[in-house]
Amino acid sequence: MLTPSNELVTMMDAARAAGAGLMRHFRSREELKVQVKGPADFASAADLQSEETLRSMLLGAYPAFGMLTEESAPTVAVDAGRARFVVDPLDGTTNFLHGIPHFAVAIALEREGQVVAGVVFDPPKDELFVAERGRGAWLVAASTAHDGAERLAVSKDADFSRALIATGIPHANSVHRHGAYLTMLAASMREAAGIRRLAAAALDLAYVASGRFGVFFEFGLAPWDLAAGGLLVVEAGGRVSEPSGGPAYLDSGNVLATNGLLHQPMLALLRGEPFRRA
Repeated sequence: MLTPSNELVTMMDAARAAGAGLMRHFRSREELKVQVKGPADFASAADLQSEETLRSMLLGAYPAFGMLTEESAPTVAVDAGRARFVVDPLDGTTNFLHGIPHFAVAIALEREGQVVAGVVFDPPKDELFVAERGRGAWLVAASTAHDGAERLAVSKDADFSRALIATGIPHANSVHRHGAYLTMLAASMREAAGIRRLAAAALDLAYVASGRFGVFFEFGLAPWDLAAGGLLVVEAGGRVSEPSGGPAYLDSGNVLATNGLLHQPMLALLRGEPFRRA
């Protein structure tokens, strides 16, 4: 049974409240003011309102904590470096603005540099993915009590021919990655049961944690894209690293998440090295 800490309960409630606001905007998105931050990089009033909801609820409950978020300057913890929320108020903004109902609110709690709790909420599908370090990962229908939670586990696929590989395709703001990425994508296409590009990294990680995807890899992300979902994968029995195999995916923004069984083969595939098929 899911027995969330007080911090996780607050994070879950905040994600639900922010998600409800996003759904109101989603139904009338033609009226939204949209800011173009750069090539293929957007922000809207929906992002900003979601962030304000999260800030109010999270720091209202824990005013000594800091906050790192996508749309505004960081809030430094009163006890510097001890605890902070890492927040993406709307992961999948481009989907959202184009009427595609696949986006999320992501919240992680980081304490002394380690992510200890994470929430990824998918408002259109009413799916709430949660995890705490050492206590497992869970899927909660947002309308149910905690005792209705389903424990998450990564897939048991040990062969690429049975696994879905999810990825994020570099867009116009990262032309320098296109060549190397296309080589990796071609190698993945030759091996996988299928390739998926759903354009919301937090949900891609949640889908690895829930066994829907066997693998997810992407480059050029931010800590708020990865922190909550990375913990979900680990607590569901999977593995997360950089595509090079290094541990610093939150710092580099380059990530490979797998069910564990496919991690070493996927590292070899991304490096262009031969690997032994199961």
